[in-house]
Amino acid sequence: MAKIRITKQFSFETGHALYGYDGKCRNVHGHSYKLSVTVIGNPISDSSNVKYGMVIDFSDLKKIVKEEIVDVFDHATVFNKNTPHVELAKELSDRGHSVILADYQPTSEMMVIDFSEKIKVRLPDTIALHSLRLQETATSFAEWFASDN
Repeated sequence: MAKIRITKQFSFETGHALYGYDGKCRNVHGHSYKLSVTVIGNPISDSSNVKYGMVIDFSDLKKIVKEEIVDVFDHATVFNKNTPHVELAKELSDRGHSVILADYQPTSEMMVIDFSEKIKVRLPDTIALHSLRLQETATSFAEWFASDN
C-alpha cells in the first residue's frame, strides 16, 4: 500500500530571549508561532477498524502535539537554562508566569529539534514523523526533516 503523509497545523504564543545574541532578539519578546506537523504511514486497510482509511486520526495527532508542545509552550517564556537569564526566569516564575528553562538556546532551529524528539516518542510504531515546520514570523521559519536526520 502507498505511504501517505498527513499534516496538522497548530499555533501558539511564546516569549523568549537569546542570551549573548548581538541583535534585538537578545531582549525578551514573543512570537505567534505556527507549527506544521507531518507524519507518514500506510492508511489502515482493515475495513472493520473504526479508523479504516486513516494514517492516523487527526484528533490523535492533535492530542500528542497539544500535550507535548502547545499546552507547554503557549503563553510561556523560554530561556536557555545555562545563561544568566535564569535569574529573570526565577523572578517571572515567582510572580506566577509560565517559564520554560531549556537545555538549548531557544531559537526556532533548536525548538524544532526539541519538538521532533517529543513528538517521535509518542507516535504509534506504524507512523513516522516526516517533518516539522516552525514558523516564527510571516517570513521566517525552521524546518526539520526525518530524512536529514
